[in-house]
Amino acid sequence: MKWRGAKNIKPLKVNETTFFVKEMNEKIQFLNNPSNNKDYIVLVQKDENIAPIFNYVKLKDNENIPSEYLKNNEFHKAVEGYLAIQKKDSLDSTINENNFNSLGYSKLRDKNYQEAIDIFKINVALHPKSANVYDSLAEAFMKSGDTIQAITNYKKSLTLDSGNSRAKKHIEKLKKQPSKN
Repeated sequence: MKWRGAKNIKPLKVNETTFFVKEMNEKIQFLNNPSNNKDYIVLVQKDENIAPIFNYVKLKDNENIPSEYLKNNEFHKAVEGYLAIQKKDSLDSTINENNFNSLGYSKLRDKNYQEAIDIFKINVALHPKSANVYDSLAEAFMKSGDTIQAITNYKKSLTLDSGNSRAKKHIEKLKKQPSKN
């Protein structure tokens, strides 16, 4: 099994339904939730009088978590997954704006422009009221040579933060050069 970045985890069988996972220091069970008839990985409660909490739905064999979809360049599935996480828990750390920005700029530094654009687009989908996400997306478009999309996104950033002097400067500069797209 895999769990939060750890791979090839081999749970130790305690009995027919319970396993111990040393990487988690927890006992787990694979149970069916009668309320939705889905299979879950359930952490065994320390107090046996407490009912199981169905937090971790078992993924289907062909299903991935959003970061795996992103890694496999399946952008649309990644966006759907991250938006589903946001809908369930808007404070989940996997949808943190700064983390996506850091990842996007890492791709930008490596000149992986399309990957950077895709990551910044996810950030825009997750945080549409943030001027910063549009500014970052604009920069990725600018570096990829797409002047029109760069200007469009810098303008959107300005509508959310009229004091963004960096965006104003880039718009003026970009208007003076022809688009490569």
